[in-house]
Amino acid sequence: MRHRLSRRRLLKAGLLGAVAVSIPGGWPATRWVFSDPDCSARSVPSRALFLYNPHTGETLKTLYFENGRYLPDALREIDRFFRDFRTNEVKAIDRRLLDLLWRIYSALDTTQPFNLISGYRSPATNEWLANHTEGVSLHSLHTYGMASDVNVPGRSLESLRAVALAMRGGGVGFYPRSQFVHIDCGRVRYW
Repeated sequence: MRHRLSRRRLLKAGLLGAVAVSIPGGWPATRWVFSDPDCSARSVPSRALFLYNPHTGETLKTLYFENGRYLPDALREIDRFFRDFRTNEVKAIDRRLLDLLWRIYSALDTTQPFNLISGYRSPATNEWLANHTEGVSLHSLHTYGMASDVNVPGRSLESLRAVALAMRGGGVGFYPRSQFVHIDCGRVRYW
């Protein structure tokens, strides 16, 4: 049994490596700090996000972490940007999600923004979606500010999913018909 598990891990690592090589621009090790998955201040002096919301037409490019601390004004901008666009309700977005998105963006080596299809969802919006849309959980991490549905122009959904899975920072859902990848900072799982 131990032999099969080791072989499975080896095959999985090889598959992720093959996908990484196929990503345009590669997986630049200099931009993703492999030795420090929590992105401590010691390893990364600053972090920024570049986002576009197709529902509101808004763009946000902001430095949210610098000199070992999160920047409160930038976090408020991000919270507002991630708001439930249906109700305009705002909730604090989990910093672990922001850091995970930053790590994924860095690994994708792109200058295009994340398209934020869905960020925070109010409980009322989430309940409505769960009752009228396939694949929406009644207990979605979107309602806690811990999830996002995104895509990146110029990068395939398969590449985005492969990078998100390799980060092992939380849940990764693949929705090719809806043209997004769900990324959350909950427990590590995929679907």
